[in-house]
Amino acid sequence: MVHLPDGYSIAIFDSIDSTNEEARRHAATARDRTVYWAKRQTAGRGRRGRSWMSEPGNLFVSLLLKPDCPLVQAAQLSFVSALAISDVLMKAGAGDRAALKWPNDVLVDGAKICGILLEATSTGAQVEAVIVGIGLNLVSHPDGTPYPATDFHHAGLENLNADLALTWLLDAFELRYAAWRDQGFPAVRADWLIRAWRLGQDIQVQLDGETVTGRFAELDESGALVVETPAGARHITAGDVYFPGAA
Repeated sequence: MVHLPDGYSIAIFDSIDSTNEEARRHAATARDRTVYWAKRQTAGRGRRGRSWMSEPGNLFVSLLLKPDCPLVQAAQLSFVSALAISDVLMKAGAGDRAALKWPNDVLVDGAKICGILLEATSTGAQVEAVIVGIGLNLVSHPDGTPYPATDFHHAGLENLNADLALTWLLDAFELRYAAWRDQGFPAVRADWLIRAWRLGQDIQVQLDGETVTGRFAELDESGALVVETPAGARHITAGDVYFPGAA
């Protein structure tokens, strides 16, 4: 049974097309911190329209948030969410094996264990709702992906069922979400950089029609990736990150 932090409500489904789509259907009427949880998704998706495998036993959940902030600021919630997930991994025994990969991947031993899909609805420049979709690999992970992947079982972490994993996740998220609302992005940015994967190392970022190569320097104050290149610093807001020589 899932324990909810104060102020949260939950809708549970045995099967649904996508928890993000369900949250979107209710974005105008649902209250802040409504959770949509499905045991199975038939049309789960990841970033840039990629499909997300929804194997039984893993966690598929979306949080509907109403942070009352400008649309550009809402993107910071991907870092808030990644930190909450890494908190769960550390509680499950990952320690310094857990790391965060820009913009929104969570890794254990360099392999992806979780995906985050952030979507928003807005009225002009102001957010109406932010949907944080989270897929956490508890008992299995996909094969044949263009990046290494893992799950709690294969990584030797504490054996969590979806109920307990969601309880831990919501507790961790509420702490991080409250800190972001009260203190802003600087504290989130500082904690994210502590857990950043391969900070200071060579990096490649695939953009539409261009590959940027340089050194992973930092995040800027907005959450953009800063890459030091021979031509100067590049501030990148969207792209796929690769590390030369990484598995």
